[in-house]
Amino acid sequence: MSILVTGGAGYIGSHTVRALESRGQEVVVLDSLEKGHRQAVPNSPLVEGDLGDASLLDTVFRDFSVNAVVHFAAHSLVGESVKRPDIYFKNNVGCLFTLLDTMRNHSVDRLVFSSTAAVYGEPKEIPIPECHPKTPENPYGESKLFAETILRRHSEAFGLRYIALRYFNAAGADPAGGIGEDHTPESHLIPLVLQTLLGQRPHIEIFGTDYPTPDGTCIRDYVHVNDLSDAHILSLDALSAGAPSTAYNLGNGRGFSVREVIHAAEKVTQQTVPVLSGQRRPGDPAILVASSEKIQEELRWKPKFPDLAAIIETAWDWHRSHPNGFRSQEAKHGKGGPRS
Repeated sequence: MSILVTGGAGYIGSHTVRALESRGQEVVVLDSLEKGHRQAVPNSPLVEGDLGDASLLDTVFRDFSVNAVVHFAAHSLVGESVKRPDIYFKNNVGCLFTLLDTMRNHSVDRLVFSSTAAVYGEPKEIPIPECHPKTPENPYGESKLFAETILRRHSEAFGLRYIALRYFNAAGADPAGGIGEDHTPESHLIPLVLQTLLGQRPHIEIFGTDYPTPDGTCIRDYVHVNDLSDAHILSLDALSAGAPSTAYNLGNGRGFSVREVIHAAEKVTQQTVPVLSGQRRPGDPAILVASSEKIQEELRWKPKFPDLAAIIETAWDWHRSHPNGFRSQEAKHGKGGPRS
């Protein structure tokens, strides 16, 4: 019996695959490789394909005896979603129906869903609890909120049991090495800062310096990617034990401004980051900080990397050893990457 990890060759997906493998779990990865990397999942079977391909999904479920799903596959760029909402709704919502239909056809009723803090929109209270009003400010957040609604209705109608995990800002890399954050284009603050320090970018641009925050820049809650993968494992275990469908926030419970992140990176690396100030991006709330009390109380999840400097240090180790991301491994081991 296998756990299907959709989007498992991506950033958070590959770290979760590694965590599942370390427990001896049989895993099969489905990834289009549009954003993911084959080198990130060298040990488990990787099926390259589109989540919207019902025939392919049916084959995967049958051939690998899938008995649970961890669903990461999605488009996730806020700015892009504002420009192309059609793509985001087709992919993030439309493909979910294909996945759920296939699960029902194969009597698979357990799903851990990759959601987002973007479902909340501009917060009315800090830290944000799960019961906070859901008023997303961009199509990405709307697509994830609609997906959660679909899951809830499928739970009520068909007996699906799911846990939706609302991430705040994923960051860092597995200290064991070999996998880390590699997006094209890169849009996350910490890797952008570190790429600047590696001389791959001339400067880091701060999008908005007039927010209602102490230093005028956006404040975000950063959570280590391994802590996120731990939460997926705990969620699978909870569903296996009969837990009901629910949603959890995942964050450290403390926010850091853009300027504070830059200063922390400078302290870790002992270098100075060149900075330019720019305009706000559409759809960016001023502050997003999680209350993760619910998952800590119910699933006993606790971040192992609560310190921002420690998170940045793991990311710095990855970027220094992989200055061109997974292409660094291609150059070292040949096009196919390291052989397992």
